[in-house]
Amino acid sequence: MNAKQPGPGGIVVVDKPAGLTSHDVVARVRRLAGTRKVGHAGTLDPMATGVLIVGIERTTRLLGHLAGGEKCYEATIRFGESTDTDDATGTSTGRHDPTGLSAEAVRAAAVQFTGTIMQVPAQISAIKVAGERAYKRVRAGEDVELTAREVTVSQLDLGELRPADGMLDVDAVITCSSGTYIRALARDLGAALGCGAHLTRLRRTRVGPFGIAQARTLQEHQDELAVVPLDRVAEVSFPVRRLDATAASIIAHGGWIPAAEPAPEGAVAAFDPTGRFIALLGDSRGRSWPTTVFVGPDDLQQLRPSADPTSGTDLAES
Repeated sequence: MNAKQPGPGGIVVVDKPAGLTSHDVVARVRRLAGTRKVGHAGTLDPMATGVLIVGIERTTRLLGHLAGGEKCYEATIRFGESTDTDDATGTSTGRHDPTGLSAEAVRAAAVQFTGTIMQVPAQISAIKVAGERAYKRVRAGEDVELTAREVTVSQLDLGELRPADGMLDVDAVITCSSGTYIRALARDLGAALGCGAHLTRLRRTRVGPFGIAQARTLQEHQDELAVVPLDRVAEVSFPVRRLDATAASIIAHGGWIPAAEPAPEGAVAAFDPTGRFIALLGDSRGRSWPTTVFVGPDDLQQLRPSADPTSGTDLAES
């Protein structure tokens, strides 16, 4: 007997509450969706709230692409104290009086942390070092050195400073590339100003095209699970290429077709004539290949190739 093929699924946009891990949210959605095939795109720390993309069934195969999209955050940075986690959940590693710090000085220092920068991730992170998570090594007493990585901070807007427990707080709005640690951004800004800093609040407001307005709490999803269908997810997340029946059949069977001109950058979502998402395409040497196919065996029976499925000869695109 053939194993049951997963359905097309979709994504659930969750407004994650503070105190839960991203894996906790996945476990909740597994129960609500009635399937084990659930994953998330872009981890949020337990302290953080906001947009968490959870994929169901075949849509889990898109999560790596969705996690790589641009992200937006609202945060509060506290100047005057550093912590071992770079946020309020950690242990203090030093306090410095921030009296005299001005909003103008903070904004001036922030300039060096905008654009494309090299950032050393927070030590208490899920990054693997010699096969083991960095946070496990640090908590075991090891001195872990993480390699700086290139990230892009396209927006770093800062509000006015305000007193907070003998320190100073500032609210920030940040737009950045995947892989950017907002905790590390707070840490580095505090170091540049000579007074130390850590994050006291973090809320993610957007992941790629999916914003906080589309997010629902776990309780709201429990009342009615709001699933964005796979076809819609692909349509709003990638450039779209609509194929005729012959080209769709060739792609669905793993063949190639001539690349579109001009070829868009990155992955392209291919749709068949019925409007169904069938594959992600990559281009090479004037050809488009399926990097991931999203139609199953039952679906493929409906796509009868009218040309050699390994050749892109004589194809037309609708």
